[in-house]
Amino acid sequence: MYLSGRSSGLNWQGLMEQLEQALPHTSVSEQSLMFFKHPKRSVSLSLPVRMDDGRVQVFKGFRSVHSIALGPSMGGVRYKTGLNGHECEVLAAIMTLKNAVADLPLGGAKGGIDVDPAGLSPAELQRLTRRYTSELVELIGPREDVLAPDVGTSEQVMAWMLDTYNENLGNNALGVVVGKPIPLGGNYGSKDARGHGAAVVAERVFEERGESLKNASVAVFGYGDAGRRCAEGLRERGARIVAVSDSAGGAYDSGGLHLEGLKAHRELLGSVQGFATALTPAELLALDVDLLILSSDFGSIHAGNVADVRARYVLEATSRAVLPEAERNLKLQGSVVIPDLIASVGGVIANYLEWVQDASNFFWQEDEILSAIDARVLVAVNAVLEFSRLHQTDLRIAAYALALEKLHNASHLRGVYP
Repeated sequence: MYLSGRSSGLNWQGLMEQLEQALPHTSVSEQSLMFFKHPKRSVSLSLPVRMDDGRVQVFKGFRSVHSIALGPSMGGVRYKTGLNGHECEVLAAIMTLKNAVADLPLGGAKGGIDVDPAGLSPAELQRLTRRYTSELVELIGPREDVLAPDVGTSEQVMAWMLDTYNENLGNNALGVVVGKPIPLGGNYGSKDARGHGAAVVAERVFEERGESLKNASVAVFGYGDAGRRCAEGLRERGARIVAVSDSAGGAYDSGGLHLEGLKAHRELLGSVQGFATALTPAELLALDVDLLILSSDFGSIHAGNVADVRARYVLEATSRAVLPEAERNLKLQGSVVIPDLIASVGGVIANYLEWVQDASNFFWQEDEILSAIDARVLVAVNAVLEFSRLHQTDLRIAAYALALEKLHNASHLRGVYP
């Protein structure tokens, strides 16, 4: 029940319906919207890999570049069972919108491989990663399409991609990949930026509505790097983290979980399960809390489970965590959705800063980077909040309208190549 209908909502129709709701608040033309409806490029790849037992297995890979109107495309690479080209195209379009809201000179992209990385040995994972990168080597680059980590990929995977690209071309371009280890041109705080930014956004939205995070009850659905850092940031602002969950289960304490103890427990056992009172992920989504953080994957709240959600605020710390039909119901229930275009913008800003540093070969200190992320996150969320106030819209429509305006302006100035 908890996952039913999840993938069906990740489609162009749902995204376009939401964009069309934003159109009356913009000067976007049908011609500019036509550019948005069609990804610039989508490729599917057959990836033969020799497994440890000597047999050859063929995996399916994908890469979709949605737009380069604002600049080179950038977007994650996900290793996930059941991944398909359509999922990559929709998520690439959302990346285009997210980069536009953040006012970054970047377009959107997304790709990956239909695979469960946990089922591969480290050697198999490396061979698959290098095969995928080799197949894309003529389509990616620091000024063309930049790869980033996503579901199922890590700093190590990014390092293999970087090395494969440069070995194929005989150069040492660091900026083809972001989310890399720091010794290879990576950025301080990359793993934490999305969660850190989500906490900044939550505080600002609460403040805008005359509320405080102090003693607010919070549940975190998806306690990975982003969920953990968001929880820590919210606790620093006075919130109580009462529940967290991951793929194995959940932990609950109405008085607030001890996050340091939870971190040690998770590092030791690989899951939050067993740390405090047990609850399932579905039960976590149904908790009566002030703020629900969604940091797992798309479709966490859908038509099949939205009626159970009782949180006053729902924050998308990952793309498309609330599907369109579910969001309509949340509004009717009185819940406020803080959309992915601002809630998870800290991650894309960190990736952008890494890309800039790699291009200039000048690297900032950690405190400088964190300050720059905070400043840009606040600019983005303040712009959305101001638009929402002036036009009397919800936050998603405001974010989409701002993004579409920027894309429209860029597309209009570029024109159409004969």
